[in-house]
Amino acid sequence: MINAHLITEYFWLVFPVVISLSLVLTGALRVYALKNSLIDVPNGRSSHSVPTPRGGGVAIVVCFLLILPVLALTGIVSWSNALGLIGAGAWIAVIGFLDDHGHIAARWRLLAHFIGAIWALFWIGGLAPVSVFGVTIDLGWVGHVIAAFYLVWMLNLYNFMDGIDGIAGVEAVTACFGACLIYWIGGFESLVWAPLLLAAAVLGFLCWNFPPARIFMGDAGSGFLGIILGIFSLQASSTAPQLLWVWLILLGVFIVDATFTLLRRLMRGDKVYEAHRSHAYQFASRSAGRHLPVTVGVLIINLLWLLPIALGVGVWGVDGMLGLLIAYVPLILLAVRYRAGELEKAN
Repeated sequence: MINAHLITEYFWLVFPVVISLSLVLTGALRVYALKNSLIDVPNGRSSHSVPTPRGGGVAIVVCFLLILPVLALTGIVSWSNALGLIGAGAWIAVIGFLDDHGHIAARWRLLAHFIGAIWALFWIGGLAPVSVFGVTIDLGWVGHVIAAFYLVWMLNLYNFMDGIDGIAGVEAVTACFGACLIYWIGGFESLVWAPLLLAAAVLGFLCWNFPPARIFMGDAGSGFLGIILGIFSLQASSTAPQLLWVWLILLGVFIVDATFTLLRRLMRGDKVYEAHRSHAYQFASRSAGRHLPVTVGVLIINLLWLLPIALGVGVWGVDGMLGLLIAYVPLILLAVRYRAGELEKAN
């Protein structure tokens, strides 16, 4: 077996290699998309105005799934965690890739999403006991059901939130780097490597997707990121309960905007499976007239607001639920300010 210490010592050299591989592969996928007319053409529900190739997220999928088994072979990542990530991630990416090439009915996509979530939960052991205001609660089988719905929601909300240039990539990179920083400071170094690998894969893609985007992620990439980030949070919680709250805080921009928008549309009686552009970030980008200010705004919120709170929970002992409430209240106010879930004609 390859020496695990040697791999961790030289992983910082692997990191730029993964970024470069993702960068080159994304460029190749852009050529493929142009040749095969895999183009997002703007319509009344689009947030972009220029026809743009899609499917670049496949580069993230390939780079992550290519290197993760190496980490498992060395013992840096456990095989149970790796198999949960590989199986669920690959399955969701394939479903997204097929949907990118030809529409799959919503009910079949949803069924496939639950299959992926159940696979992941089988390998990682389901939902670990949760700490709420200092009380540790073991939800048993109910918790595993909740965890399945959580993973399905995470992958779908990531799809919903991947609507303007760079936003999904920035969210993934900042969440992964933030979690790695907390793991490193908090003494959970063994958890660092998989999120760091994902961040490297996303950075290469982001070079092509940052505003103005030259290729979009597509459902294969967005769904993959959503379920992988969700699995990361559940895996971490089995090591230390507070780490689940850390991930929920770090991903707060996406969770709050998508959930607030969904609830508002449900209350209005909308068909929530239909495409729309009523998320807060979409209203904000139309108000700004371009995507860059909104994407940079998300970056700033993640680094200057959510990361310090997550550090408080993960390292300095702040209660997780309290930290979540502190983190989410301003995000909810922003969602209200930018009319999340309202009909577009109200703008």
